[in-house]
Amino acid sequence: MNFNDSSLPSIEPETPRENRPPRARRRRRGQLMVPQDAAGRAALLSSLARRAYPSYELFVYAVLCGAILGLGFILDSQALLLFGILLAPLLTPWIGFLLAAVTGSARFLFETLMAVLVSAALVLVIGMLSGFAARPFLPRTFNEAYVHSHLWWPDLVIIAVGAIILTISFVRSEEKPFLPSVVLAYGFFIPLSAAGFGLGSGIADIWPNGVLIFLVHFAWAGMFGLITLIAMRIMPTNAQGFLLSAGTTLIFVILLLNLMAGGNGNQASASEGADPTAPPTLTVNLPPVSQAGTQPRPSSTPVIETATPNSSPLSTEGILLSPTAVPLTLEITLPPTDTPTVTLTIEPTPVYARIMADKGGGAFLRKDPNGKYLATLDNFSIVEVLPDTQEVNGVTWAHVIAIKNGVRMEGWILQIVLQVATPVPNWQPSATPSLTPTP
Repeated sequence: MNFNDSSLPSIEPETPRENRPPRARRRRRGQLMVPQDAAGRAALLSSLARRAYPSYELFVYAVLCGAILGLGFILDSQALLLFGILLAPLLTPWIGFLLAAVTGSARFLFETLMAVLVSAALVLVIGMLSGFAARPFLPRTFNEAYVHSHLWWPDLVIIAVGAIILTISFVRSEEKPFLPSVVLAYGFFIPLSAAGFGLGSGIADIWPNGVLIFLVHFAWAGMFGLITLIAMRIMPTNAQGFLLSAGTTLIFVILLLNLMAGGNGNQASASEGADPTAPPTLTVNLPPVSQAGTQPRPSSTPVIETATPNSSPLSTEGILLSPTAVPLTLEITLPPTDTPTVTLTIEPTPVYARIMADKGGGAFLRKDPNGKYLATLDNFSIVEVLPDTQEVNGVTWAHVIAIKNGVRMEGWILQIVLQVATPVPNWQPSATPSLTPTP
């Protein structure tokens, strides 16, 4: 892309150098104030436009940033992601884009906007190459890619603060605002790199979401940047400036309303990890519970009384999640003697299953059915299946207990990703009975 100074905003001539106050005296007087006279305002805008003009460093550091972010997603390393953001380019062209919208310079707006989008495209392409490089390691669960491809309210708050600080720092000081630029790059480049990673690796629910999150963050930051410029009294002074700034604001509002109304947050769709419409391939049969039909005699022959099992937990697709826990109570009746009556209580054998998702290399464990995200369970992970299930929007969720990294977690997971072993014929619980003597 060929940038030249002819595209800078058309503003009034700068104040002659001999008429300007020395830099040290300007700092002492307080450079925090934006001049309101025509000459001082023109000089400030001209200086800001030249400082915000894109250079080749923007694209070089975008390539380095994208490479480190892609490696961070392959290794699922948060430390590498943070290191990649520290190598992100200085986003002063983003400030130039906002200044061009306020001053009414269409060409300068186009060139600064294209510079930001080209650097973002470089990060996206490098992330896609990283996704291709991760394919030999599948199936795996990439937690960082999943997390950064969804919308989170804390990120929006941090991006808003970063946009305000970056705008104020750039206007009021001639120093390069590295720290607020890093905050803004975090909101722009990490979702894009995650989207490219999802596209290259073929993992669902990452590729489209990451791009949408980037657009939301870009529009969100742009709104706060324009508001900050207006609050600092850098406002349009001609009809073209009013039109460009109003049109840019309108586009930002439309993007935010359309994208954020879709609820693209931590509530993922029920299709994560598996396709609910896929034909069932797993069938588990519950063997009948044997019962004794003889009456007690005055001898030591015991009578086994069993509780009636509840309705079979079959889903609408005909998949049996697990055998229903049937508590068995053995009452041994003996002739009237001094010997106490013994009650035996047998606890049901826990039912275990393993995670076998067709897509994504795993599935999400949530606090409630389709609720808050708790953790990601890789394929072949073993969970304990509890008897209760719930159906939400036509999708059945199972209540399970999982252990991940030594931490015991109880939550809900899609029933279709659970593979439960078929019990052997005449299967009975094998727990050790507990003896409770009753006088």
